[in-house]
Amino acid sequence: MNNETTTQAAPPKAVVEAKGLDLTFQTKDSPVQALKDVNLTIDQGDFVSFIGPSGCGKTTFLRCIAALEQPTGGSLTVNGMTPDEARRNRAYGYVFQAAGLYPWRTIAKNIKLPLEIMGYSRTDQDERVKKVLQLVDLEGFGGKFPWQLSGGMQQRASIARALAFDADILLMDEPFGALDEIVRDHLNEQLLKLWARTDKTIAFVTHSIPEAVYLSTKIVVMSPRPGRITDVIESPLPKERPLDIRDTPEFLEVAHRVREGLRAGHAYDD
Repeated sequence: MNNETTTQAAPPKAVVEAKGLDLTFQTKDSPVQALKDVNLTIDQGDFVSFIGPSGCGKTTFLRCIAALEQPTGGSLTVNGMTPDEARRNRAYGYVFQAAGLYPWRTIAKNIKLPLEIMGYSRTDQDERVKKVLQLVDLEGFGGKFPWQLSGGMQQRASIARALAFDADILLMDEPFGALDEIVRDHLNEQLLKLWARTDKTIAFVTHSIPEAVYLSTKIVVMSPRPGRITDVIESPLPKERPLDIRDTPEFLEVAHRVREGLRAGHAYDD
């Protein structure tokens, strides 16, 4: 008789769940529907990229997760809570398109700002700043001012600020869109290493097909407004991804599917 018991891996924990999500903005002229019937689950540890044409609702969906916009239909939960409850529980850090660093504060003091607002002790602030500067490879730059750093370094400081209070979710709205291709490639590599070290759940908005495919475990393709999801692509690529993986048939196949999903989305155009 075999007394061995088989153990099954626990199912992944859903971090973000959207069901039938709609959002319509009221304007002076007429209502504008930004999101329509969005259904999506983001699991713990996922790196999910959102890609689609300008105005398709990518950033709007991120802002809904962050409780910066209020859906007008459907449901949305973050860690099993409403987005507003998740915000009060410090469930996420947000990285915007621009670094948004205060020029009169040093890099360390910029990173400390949310910690000061949240009431962390000075000792805890110092320890957290030291840790996140190491995570983003900016050790030794805490005493510099933003204008003394390159654009890429400023964005890394912005990421460090979002990581400072150790939220499980990182929301990133085209953080590298304004950078040149060489710097962008370097930061893509660093972001993957950071994700591997921290095991955060990342939701990432981009307009770049190569960036979406290179970074993601899951790629969400969206249609022109009203924003719908036309495809959700589970990446077959390994977690370890050197830059030259972009020349492989597997990478090119995923990129082709993303491109086809974007084309299919235009079939919804009026």
